[in-house]
Amino acid sequence: MLSFCEVTRQFRGPEGQVCAVRNISLSVNQGELVAVQGPSGSGKTTLLLMAGGLLKPTEGTVSFGGGNIYALTANQRSALRAKQMGFVFQQFHLIPYLTVWRNVLSPAGASRQPDARSRAKELIHHFNLEHRSKHVPSQLSTGERQRTALARALLNRPGIILADEPTGNLDEANADVVLKYLSEFASAGGAVLLVTHDARAAGYADRTMHMDGGSIVNA
Repeated sequence: MLSFCEVTRQFRGPEGQVCAVRNISLSVNQGELVAVQGPSGSGKTTLLLMAGGLLKPTEGTVSFGGGNIYALTANQRSALRAKQMGFVFQQFHLIPYLTVWRNVLSPAGASRQPDARSRAKELIHHFNLEHRSKHVPSQLSTGERQRTALARALLNRPGIILADEPTGNLDEANADVVLKYLSEFASAGGAVLLVTHDARAAGYADRTMHMDGGSIVNA
């Protein structure tokens, strides 16, 4: 479903070129949760941004569904993200003045799903958020915020979830809940690329890779 072929990403720094990701090849298949672990600064987030069509590689190819993401126009990449990709972040990135209900429903405008409201209701029930549906993010626990973010990511029935340190702000119990939901999504036929420093992720992943210095050091 998602593949990197000899991908490198460089940035220009004050002292010259910095290589954030170096010659990486990997794939994430349908029905699979792939975890990429590594310390801060190892290139994990850069990898995820390239997977989401948000950061063009300096070299190499990033493909989704068999097609090169960066051969698409910016508008086509936006449409691909809206319809096929769900994003989950460490900082949740919920809209602070919207209720749980409205946050979960917020991606509907990009996809024009006719059943968006019934889908949102179903997800809020699935993530045990019904009693919080009229609350805004500041009234939620960290676990409830991340479950709201997961529900939002799933609204448009994406093919893949791209998760950036989704357990970074959670206690152990809530982290296990989030990892369990991601694993269930993959088992149901989705795909998950999870970048994390959390060693617990390996227990839920089908494959775990380790990054350091912008490279995959073992898999």
